[in-house]
Amino acid sequence: MTLMLLDSASLWYRAYFGMPDTLVSPAGMPVNAIRGYLDMTSRLLVKYQPNRLVACLEGDWRPSWRVELFADYKLNRVDESGDEEEPDTLGPQIPILLDVLDALGIPLLGVDDYEADDLMATFAVKQPGPVRIVTGDRDLFQLADDERDVKIVYLAKGISNHDLVDRTWIKERYEIPGDRYALFAMIRGDASDGLPGIRGIGEKGAATIANTFSSLAEVMKAAAAGDERLTPNLRKKLLESADYAAIAPKLVGCALDVAIPEMDIALPKKPKSLAKIEKLKSEYGLGASIDRIISALNWV
Repeated sequence: MTLMLLDSASLWYRAYFGMPDTLVSPAGMPVNAIRGYLDMTSRLLVKYQPNRLVACLEGDWRPSWRVELFADYKLNRVDESGDEEEPDTLGPQIPILLDVLDALGIPLLGVDDYEADDLMATFAVKQPGPVRIVTGDRDLFQLADDERDVKIVYLAKGISNHDLVDRTWIKERYEIPGDRYALFAMIRGDASDGLPGIRGIGEKGAATIANTFSSLAEVMKAAAAGDERLTPNLRKKLLESADYAAIAPKLVGCALDVAIPEMDIALPKKPKSLAKIEKLKSEYGLGASIDRIISALNWV
């Protein structure tokens, strides 16, 4: 009974940049993000054969509680109007894509003041496995859990060459214990989210620390005590970033306690009428992309 969780914003950005902008509706509107999202989802459904599916949305891409913790959180992505920067021809496609997903009966969920990451994390710890989290964002590697069979379908190399990330994959890629990715990420930082990490400590230093300690609280306690398992240089940098280290676990860690409403997350069954889907297919020229996802859902 596999549960597949789609990091929707990650997918439609990847679709937008991966599909040609010559894909347009009969009225001339670009539909490359819509078609790419549907095509990717179709391929993933065929490959992983989930029984449950949720397209997770951003209730807020800069949740107030994260911004209160760290004012610069994702500030590098804010445009002049205070919204998230995005290509002009992507924004208009998103409501249409959501209409298509709704017409297909694919469960959609966004929760106010939480990111999609937080929803997926809460589903991953509260729903029985197997769980497959589809994303292009390595932040979610922290959710890999071999005991509960939670793995990340990581799309950085595209659908055809994607990685299926478990704790062994993390250990081999970063040379750290597979269950310590969150600690490693807190120290290393993430420029794409405006997160500095522990200033002056890069990936190599973060890996060294993650191989020795299991939590940031333990690391900071060791640094303050002059623990010789940390070099003097590492201790100095850690103590200089003590204020950031105090908030990093909540800031970087995914929330695991989002109030998720009661909802049916079973793979949608074929509706009695396909009229709404056919209308959207015709109006926006979605042709083969709709056909593919109908086939992937086994609506025979």
